Amino acid sequence: MSPLFRRSLTTLLGVLALFMLQACDSAGATLPDPAADAALTRHAAPQTAVLAGGCFWGMEAVFRHVKGVTAVQAGYSGGAADSARYETVSGGNTGHAESIRITYDPSVITYGQLLKVYFSVAHNPTELNRQGPDRGTQYRSSIFIANPEQQRIAQAYIRQLQAAKVLARPIVTTVTPLQAFYPAEAYHQDYAMRHPHDPYIMIYDLPKLTALRQQFPGLYAGG
Repeated sequence: MSPLFRRSLTTLLGVLALFMLQACDSAGATLPDPAADAALTRHAAPQTAVLAGGCFWGMEAVFRHVKGVTAVQAGYSGGAADSARYETVSGGNTGHAESIRITYDPSVITYGQLLKVYFSVAHNPTELNRQGPDRGTQYRSSIFIANPEQQRIAQAYIRQLQAAKVLARPIVTTVTPLQAFYPAEAYHQDYAMRHPHDPYIMIYDLPKLTALRQQFPGLYAGG
């Protein structure tokens, strides 16, 4: 049974109830702005961020609708190049996490603001090695930092959120040095946009876009 078929089958066997349980943990939580953040730059020199938080379909869909984000690519981070394939990563033994690489304009949005979206609506940072019906280390919550500034901002924001106790359970997100990002297969790119009536997308990912629009009206980019 292929990973894609298993995912569809799981969805059809009652994942709506699981979604509601997940939503009680994080969706709707009002998070503070990062106290430690980079300032907006004066020039639009592109920067990148690599984040993991469950299935990359939904993560990609959320950040494609954030102002200042110019590109999002689904892929794999945390493992070796020769295992960066969907069928292999889905086994959960490669070290990879389903991830997204965000290219953004730092004169429009900061790294810390991206993290606020990430922790608020893009995924549930209190679930260990899972998101909703998806289980395994490939669905872990992880920030892959590319430089000391990203590390400083990410670690400070996690400490800030933990201290504020705005989430129902402790954050399990890891902060890990980025070794490499490997783009996923073409059929995974823009998946939610191309398959809006897929049951998995309708149940798990479209509500994230609704939450983004409601919680971040100033950052939401329609389309």
